[in-house]
Amino acid sequence: MSLAYGIQLPVQSQSTLYTEGWEATAGPTDLVEIARAVDRAGFDYLAVCDHVAIPRRLAPAMSTVWYDPVATLAHLAAVTERVRLLSHVAVVGLRHPLLTAKQYATLDHLSGGRLVLGVGAGHVREEFEVLQVDFERRGAVLDEAIDALRAALGPEEYPEHHGKLYDFADLGQRPRPAQERIPLWVGGSSPAAVRRAALKGDGWLPQGDPRDRLPGQIARLRRLREENGIEAPLTVGAITEPLYVGDAGWDVGRRTLTGAPERIAESLREYRAMGVHQIQVRFRSRSRGELIDQIGAFGAQVAPRLD
Repeated sequence: MSLAYGIQLPVQSQSTLYTEGWEATAGPTDLVEIARAVDRAGFDYLAVCDHVAIPRRLAPAMSTVWYDPVATLAHLAAVTERVRLLSHVAVVGLRHPLLTAKQYATLDHLSGGRLVLGVGAGHVREEFEVLQVDFERRGAVLDEAIDALRAALGPEEYPEHHGKLYDFADLGQRPRPAQERIPLWVGGSSPAAVRRAALKGDGWLPQGDPRDRLPGQIARLRRLREENGIEAPLTVGAITEPLYVGDAGWDVGRRTLTGAPERIAESLREYRAMGVHQIQVRFRSRSRGELIDQIGAFGAQVAPRLD
């Protein structure tokens, strides 16, 4: 089994949990150059986040820098060739499914079928309130939104869905996606999110589960799918520790996995042994140039050792 690797891009989201200092003054040119480096280095996907607006109470930790995922992925699709485009994650309950389908179907069409739609329930109450969506019922909203999106992103020009929250038929949308079936990965690590991924998703995007927690989560995913007679494969993801290929020569933090390419690859192969199919990596860096060097080193020296 091959272990795929992807990356959530810097610059486009700047939470203090993971942002490097140089990103504060970075912009579109940096984002484009990094995306091109990711494409060259053989990464399976690049990912961007989704927040509509950040309340003042959360801004000191989260910042207010969150690029729109559809606009950003469309922009980057035009300057890359093969890398897949992942929303990690789109809070699809904030928008009507036909609006979401129009945006992402167009993106898939324009990119030649490179979209992976990652979805999640969301966690910022004020975003839901200002958009007049019930925050307390966001899980149920997401469940039905996934069903509605399956219909709206399918092959039919006139998709049809009849549910408790959304009801539509006889409304045509073209262009259709380039893919016959857009992969839909469900994000989140709560019991409800894991169950949703198992029953409704083509993939699971964990939210920061440490390594020792992953085997239990993966076992639950498999059990739920087996109990419900779901035989289709599920792409299981993991978010790795921060990485730095080689000798950093500066303090990259005690959690960072660093050193020779084989040492890093040996550690990352443990994810594959757990049943993980794709890993999302993040590199420590002090500049755009250093990050691009790290991306290239990973693709050339670490990735061939992952299998």
